[in-house]
Amino acid sequence: MSVSANTKSATPVKASSKLPKVPFWAQIIAGLVLGVLLGWLARSQDLSWLVTTLEKVGGTFIGLLKLAVAPLVFFAILVSITNLRKVNNAARLASRTLLWFMITSLIAVAIGLVIGLVTNPGAGTGLTPADGAKPEHTGSWIDFLTGIVPTDVITPFTELNVLQIVFMAAVAGIAALQLGEKAQPILNLSESVLELLQKALWWVIRLAPLGTVGLIGNAIATYGWDLIGKYATFTADIYVGCAIVLFVVYPALLATVAKANPLQFFKGAWPAIQLAFVSRSSVGTMPLTQKVTERLGVPKEYASFAVPFGATTKMDGCAAIYPAIAAIFVAQIFDIQLNVGDYLLIAFVSVVGSAATAGLTGATVMLTLTLSTLGLPMEGVGLLLAIDPILDMMRTATNVAGQALVPVLVSAREGLLDRKAYDEAHSSPIDEVEREPEPVPVAA
Repeated sequence: MSVSANTKSATPVKASSKLPKVPFWAQIIAGLVLGVLLGWLARSQDLSWLVTTLEKVGGTFIGLLKLAVAPLVFFAILVSITNLRKVNNAARLASRTLLWFMITSLIAVAIGLVIGLVTNPGAGTGLTPADGAKPEHTGSWIDFLTGIVPTDVITPFTELNVLQIVFMAAVAGIAALQLGEKAQPILNLSESVLELLQKALWWVIRLAPLGTVGLIGNAIATYGWDLIGKYATFTADIYVGCAIVLFVVYPALLATVAKANPLQFFKGAWPAIQLAFVSRSSVGTMPLTQKVTERLGVPKEYASFAVPFGATTKMDGCAAIYPAIAAIFVAQIFDIQLNVGDYLLIAFVSVVGSAATAGLTGATVMLTLTLSTLGLPMEGVGLLLAIDPILDMMRTATNVAGQALVPVLVSAREGLLDRKAYDEAHSSPIDEVEREPEPVPVAA
């Protein structure tokens, strides 16, 4: 009897010793804090081995994300285009999506211009034209237009030219639609490969807290706070501009256009936004962005088109706010006066040329395209490269939020949004997002 009693009393102890699961957002925050501490330690104590370790950890995480970029973009765009055949009024949805991409980009670039003109980010920095250096590769309209069409099918994948990959995928998708049933075996294979790539990328995404330690730690150890001090106004401008778009403009559009609770949007989209902040890659975040968009009640068939399309063309942070403020910053450093025509050109480049950023980390191509259009010195790019990793986190988070926002707006306007799923959206760990059942599409 005594043995039986001891056995029964041991069971609750074993159950209570189980460790609680740490939410993904808490893991990311812990990674941020640990990264800052290790970065500060490495810099203050001149620990070169720790700097190297942080650099390798962060670099490996980004490398794993980039490894899947080329095939992921190709198959995601191809499948998303063919999935439109399952959606009523596909052409209307596609055109409305593009229209809202342009509207939100115009709003973002206008906010960037206003902030830049009010704060004068290039004044009082102590920087001179001599501090800048021309980048090795620059963007121009000729390069942008001619660079869309690849010369062969291999180079875009080996050199990671996302714009050319998007072009080939779009051609393949449209051709598959024209072929109809004859192309079904290829489409089945493409869908299977896409699911395989997304599954592999989920494993990488789970490493984000560890990648955060390396990326943040390396940034602090390499650049320190002194560099941020030189660019204090410019850095604050980018973060404030992105924050206004993210937490003022987007909620206003949700409340007025979609007639939806903005808080619910952020609850549902938060896992993707926080991963974008850490990874600095819209394409790398794309599978998670699509899942949270579906969780917000957007039909899967439409989300599978709008999100991949947005991940390669919808860049409110990198292609609107950033080049607007950066152009003003560079003009002030080089003592060049911009006029109203120049500001209109900035808006034009932001709306039309945003695909040049192609969802990768960094926005150097978009910046060079803007500077070359305005006739500003390319040496201005060199002034901003050092601070770019710090800026890119907030820019990419804004990009990804916009990529989830527009499908919600369009779905709501077209009567496709599952309001029940939207109202029940919540912020949850990565694993829960992956396992959640997909919302049932609402008939048009």
